[in-house]
Amino acid sequence: MKSVKDMVAAANEVVRHAPAASLFAQHGTKGVTFVDLRDPRELDREGMIPGAFHCPRGMLEFWIDPASPYAKPQFQTGDTFIFYCASGWRSALSAQVAQDMGLANVMHITDGFSGWKNGGGPVGEKEQKKD
Repeated sequence: MKSVKDMVAAANEVVRHAPAASLFAQHGTKGVTFVDLRDPRELDREGMIPGAFHCPRGMLEFWIDPASPYAKPQFQTGDTFIFYCASGWRSALSAQVAQDMGLANVMHITDGFSGWKNGGGPVGEKEQKKD
């Protein structure tokens, strides 16, 4: 049996990654999209990186694939995508999936949102949907 820890290590061998503090300068940069993979309850509880695109981990493949009925235009921009989760495990696996699906410029935050928050990165509230 392959452990999640082994899968994350394998993903980190094939995708770009960096700690949160080294990515602060990328925040707000044109052509860079931060992608929050956490569960909506985590966003409600802890906030998120301002301007990040929320993509629940379970929908990632469906939202990336332009042929999917669930495809999201955010993934068709050609931007650099910086994936993050709470601690860098889900984001490592997600970055690998996105790369395997053909997104050219993907990476993830190795220490996740906790590293972002603890390092002093900007944090905002989850944007509320308008009725």
